[in-house]
Amino acid sequence: MLDGKTVLVTGGTGSFGKKFTEIVLNRYDVEKLIIFSRDELKQANMRSQFNNDPRLRFFIGDVRDKERLCRAFEGVDIIVHAAALKRVPECEYNPFEAIKTNVIGAQNIINAAIDKGVKRIVALSTDKAANPVNLYGATKLCSDKLFIAGNSYAGKKDTRFAVVRYGNVMGSRGSVIPLFQKMKETGSLPITDPRMTRFWITLEQGVEMVLTSLEKMHGGEIFVPKIPSMKITDLAKAIAPECEQEIVGIRPGEKIHEVLITRSDARHTLEFPDYYIIKPEFNWWNSSNHKDGKSLPDGFEYTSDKNDKWLTIEEMREMIKEL
Repeated sequence: MLDGKTVLVTGGTGSFGKKFTEIVLNRYDVEKLIIFSRDELKQANMRSQFNNDPRLRFFIGDVRDKERLCRAFEGVDIIVHAAALKRVPECEYNPFEAIKTNVIGAQNIINAAIDKGVKRIVALSTDKAANPVNLYGATKLCSDKLFIAGNSYAGKKDTRFAVVRYGNVMGSRGSVIPLFQKMKETGSLPITDPRMTRFWITLEQGVEMVLTSLEKMHGGEIFVPKIPSMKITDLAKAIAPECEQEIVGIRPGEKIHEVLITRSDARHTLEFPDYYIIKPEFNWWNSSNHKDGKSLPDGFEYTSDKNDKWLTIEEMREMIKEL
């Protein structure tokens, strides 16, 4: 699928970008894999990490800068958009900055990709974009809407956009797992609410879902992988069973349970063995696309507290060992 192609990853020095780079370089014979990001030190470290692989290119830039994006997208076949401001408290405190990166940055990518004839673009989303209660989720919902509508803007051109939406990534920057591992030395772990549940996905699973979406997309879909849930109290037991759990209260903009597919979205969602596809509600969408999918029942919603897949404490411990 990617052999002979030029692929660009925005935010490529982040957790997802590095895992995506590792898998793509090992599996495909890409022409070039371009890492687009803002931090020159992280780029230098990543270049060293991958032993100066000749297929790798590093491009310093910001998704807020459309002119720079246009330069970077020259000759690119596929884009994976992973750049975002994603820490909930920081986005609440710096809302304009979150909008500049997550919303205006998405618009810049759409326009630059169409102008430069990029064929396929997949944007990463989050469970917080479904029924958002915080600014981060609201900006990502807006971004999702922009990318889906980008297929309309492309018109008769071959540029196609899709979105991959999933939950918390184990071991990524900002994950609660490294925080709990660090704090277990204190003998106490902070629990915002004992009822809290979250979806969990590994970096490898996230990359595989993106690769699947690149293969199967027609343009306009939101791909949602089927992933397990876990109570935050069980996560704490998996990491530090000897620690006390201190209830500290829900942070601003935080949910007790997360949502990946709302009841409203479920009406135009198809189910597959390992994932769901939320279809776009535009008249250009071909209803025969993904015709092997199964429609969902009325009232369906995919939430972390009503999931049929749950991680046990032992399973989480094994997964953490692999991080």
